[in-house]
Amino acid sequence: MYENLEGVRLRYEDISRELASPEAAKDLDRYRKLTREQAQLAPLVETYEAYQRAQQDLNEAKELMGGEGDEELKALAKDEFEEAKERSQELEGKLRILLVPKDPDDDRSVILEIRAGAGGDEAALFAAEVFRMYNRYAERKGWKVSVVDSESIGIGGLKFVSFMVEGAGAYGYLKYESGVHRVQRVPETESQGRIHTSTITVAAMPEVDDDITIDIPPEDIRIDITRASGNGGQGVNTTDSAVRLTHYPTGIVIYSQTERSQLQNKNKAFALLRAKLYELEKEKRHDAEADLRRSQIGTGDRSEKIRTYNFPQSRVTDHRIHYTTHNIGGVMNGDLDELIEALRTSDREAKLLKMDEAK
Repeated sequence: MYENLEGVRLRYEDISRELASPEAAKDLDRYRKLTREQAQLAPLVETYEAYQRAQQDLNEAKELMGGEGDEELKALAKDEFEEAKERSQELEGKLRILLVPKDPDDDRSVILEIRAGAGGDEAALFAAEVFRMYNRYAERKGWKVSVVDSESIGIGGLKFVSFMVEGAGAYGYLKYESGVHRVQRVPETESQGRIHTSTITVAAMPEVDDDITIDIPPEDIRIDITRASGNGGQGVNTTDSAVRLTHYPTGIVIYSQTERSQLQNKNKAFALLRAKLYELEKEKRHDAEADLRRSQIGTGDRSEKIRTYNFPQSRVTDHRIHYTTHNIGGVMNGDLDELIEALRTSDREAKLLKMDEAK
């Protein structure tokens, strides 16, 4: 069943030998690629080797059970057989999950965009709360958050915010957040106590590293340098450090002003542009795999309603997987582990089912 895993194990051993050689560090690009590949293969190889050991123990116990030894030895062999069988089944289940085709972008950092939708000021206030929710979740994971651009309203809300979450695997966890998030609650300004419904949209895009080539010809780009505006700390308006990028072929416009350095703002703007262009290319490929996009966790389209936050009932419901929790306070404080793990599990199960159907 797992014949191909022997080839994976041999590849892992080849990488380990190459990384251990004195010549390995001379080519840093190759060294980084090999280190990344080794880290990706390690869980699969370790589980496969443990599965092989369990199978060997199972066969040895089976031989002893059918041999001519005394009854006490056979009874002991039977106990070892049952234990090895249980261990083997558990490891086989883990192998099935590890063999699910992995999104090559899962290990990357992520760029998130939050936009206030229907609901006016209430939507902008909720956008700010969701931004804080992701910040707190990132803190729990040990990831770094940096804002690329934002537009606020006077009462503490956000019309729009674009930010990077840097950390290994950040995209693999937060990619399920793309779509429409709906909030139901009584606004502070509502004198009649009526529940209002507002929406925001979230888009999650993998950060594009140097190992992915995104061709951006200089003639396709217009770069404008302007003076930063809005609240940004002392001195934010005293230098021409803000950068606006316009990409002519797609019409994408990106504005970055959160850093004091023009170069830093330019780097952030280009990072976001590369991510957007990469996401557009991915969408083109996904159009050819429409059935896979319509899995249990939805299409990832930002127009799809994915989640409702009902404050009067202290309830958060993810409509894609029919998941509900009544811990809305914890969720808004960044306690997203249970919800996101449920989404990841549902995604794996859908892919496993597709693999079984293809056999």
